[in-house]
Amino acid sequence: MMKKRLYQTGLITVALSLMLAACGNNEEPASQATESGSGAASGDVIKVGVLHSLSGTMAISEVSVRDAEMMAIEEINAAGGVLGKKIEAVQEDGASDWPTFAEKARKLLSEDKVATVFGGWTSSSRKAMKPVFEELNGLLWYPVQYEGLEASPNIFYTGATTNQQIVPAVDWLLENRGKKFYLLGSDYVFPRTANLIIKEQLKAKGGEMVGEEYTPLGHTDYSTIISKIKEAKPDVVFNTLNGDSNVAFFKQLKDAGISSKDMTTLSVSVAEEEIRGIGVDVLQGHLAAWNYYQTTDTPANKTFVENYKKKYGEDRVTADPIEAGYTAVYLWKAAVEKAGSTDVDKVKAAAKDLEWDAPEGKVKIDGENQHIYKTVRIGEVQSDGQFKELWNSGSAVMPDPFLKGYDWAASIKPTD
Repeated sequence: MMKKRLYQTGLITVALSLMLAACGNNEEPASQATESGSGAASGDVIKVGVLHSLSGTMAISEVSVRDAEMMAIEEINAAGGVLGKKIEAVQEDGASDWPTFAEKARKLLSEDKVATVFGGWTSSSRKAMKPVFEELNGLLWYPVQYEGLEASPNIFYTGATTNQQIVPAVDWLLENRGKKFYLLGSDYVFPRTANLIIKEQLKAKGGEMVGEEYTPLGHTDYSTIISKIKEAKPDVVFNTLNGDSNVAFFKQLKDAGISSKDMTTLSVSVAEEEIRGIGVDVLQGHLAAWNYYQTTDTPANKTFVENYKKKYGEDRVTADPIEAGYTAVYLWKAAVEKAGSTDVDKVKAAAKDLEWDAPEGKVKIDGENQHIYKTVRIGEVQSDGQFKELWNSGSAVMPDPFLKGYDWAASIKPTD
């Protein structure tokens, strides 16, 4: 588990942040100056924060999410902005360090006075930021699938929760690939909680766990673990590694003579962007569970992919977290325009049951838990680095972050 402790907020910091929020802009009416996020909407611009790891082990995944969010902001500005104002992005680097995410989130809210923040990837980064947004009544749009068991009034979750990715993936694997599972993940919140859920699901569905291993983020030597996998002879390796550890694992798996034909590996954090970094020759035939692929066939996705490649280069690819980050910006825009304000409480109220035709298909914000309805998809890596969809849920799945709809999950409790 991650050992770094989050910062502690002193009374002086709280008092200062409250004073700053109350000051507003001298040119604004007093009634607006006390609104959450009003400082960000002064003058002709609305300031928003974009907070991702632009350096460190998670940069391989997060930089492209940042790029998609910036593209959405540019598109919105070109179309007239929000409430007649241009969006101005304040970018910060979380540097793959969870306390840094908390520090930068506080800066964006207290000093830059942004109306909202788009950011994060790992659950450790989200959990580091969560108390900051709750304390300062900020608004975070989190774009990545995660382990569930959470719902914050100050976070919108545009990536999948557990019943929209992991749970259906395990069901599909049990039906199609075998009963013996080897669980491999990075050593932090998401993989450990995800695997806790998977173990309960396997018990209930007649599956068997034949191994479980965790390595630190950035870990690069998987030879010992691969030997253990060979010995255990699983039907499936369920992979929750994150960041550039996936590069090392899959290359060493191939070097050990294990291909997708020999053993099924399903990942929940390896998408098109990671395929570019790892290599198609290494990943071809392996599986991943997501809610969106670059190959997803919707009119909105055709436009999204064309625009993304036009802006960033034909060699660039889209992927699920990239699309979820892009979608988050447009959902925030729609909620602000419906509310007629950037005030956090008004935006949250306006966002309830809001729908949008996203590249992945129509999505809807659940008014109770602030997650979104999403279609589940399982895909296989092809020779061109894209996914062939093997299965999908047919329609968008209602988010159930606390797994209330599953009897076998009754004993699973939220973790901090």
